Amino acid sequence: MSDGAPRVERDGDVVRITMVRAARRNALSREHLGQLLAAVTEAGESDAAGIVLAAEGPVFSAGHDFADVAGASLPEVRSLLALCTELMQTVQDVPQVVLARVHALATAAGCQLVASCDLAVAAESAGFAAPGGKGGWFCHTPMVAIARNVGRKRAMELALTGDVIDAATALEWGLVNRVVPDDRLDAAVADLMGRATRGSRASKAWGKQTMYAQLDRPERDAYTTAIEVMAAASQLPGAVEGMSAFLEKRRPVWPD
Repeated sequence: MSDGAPRVERDGDVVRITMVRAARRNALSREHLGQLLAAVTEAGESDAAGIVLAAEGPVFSAGHDFADVAGASLPEVRSLLALCTELMQTVQDVPQVVLARVHALATAAGCQLVASCDLAVAAESAGFAAPGGKGGWFCHTPMVAIARNVGRKRAMELALTGDVIDAATALEWGLVNRVVPDDRLDAAVADLMGRATRGSRASKAWGKQTMYAQLDRPERDAYTTAIEVMAAASQLPGAVEGMSAFLEKRRPVWPD
């Protein structure tokens, strides 16, 4: 029996993937991880410009479903975590801008999902936590993504205390891009997505992938990567059109 496949909708150039396991607090069961991975992969292979990850119910996502883990063998848990990691990496690998729409609490792997997205907009009622620190199963894999958003000391506080931080703190710490009143969440998502997807899609896709490739490298290595990609990207049709339009003082007509 299916545990509630995500709802996938297309609105113009944006694909919206919504978790609808409200009764299970949108827990990331093995089945649901596979469903989300399939949905993100399919959207990534489409001609969409952006992907919104959203949820319905009392929480955004409570993270891993302990029903999958309790009593499971080491190989079974390892494969579950590998599947979760594949989803997180696919979110960053797809060429589209991926934006998390966070309406409520996001904990553990649910917080990891937010941290793995390119952008995130949160409602004022949202909260974020890596609760393993106050329990018996530390949030090792969620903290890989979370720490790369918030820095060491804040990551340690989240990981060691397990406490929930509110949306305003998440904004200050760099876990989300915007915090807005709950009734303005969809408008804020649409606004940021619209601004993040304008311009040449091919150029932006290459730019997104290169950003992730260079961010965690030493500065010298990062520059080596960025120089080669930026030089090659200057030959893309979108780059040629953008520079020509600027020099000719006209609006660009993007070939993609």
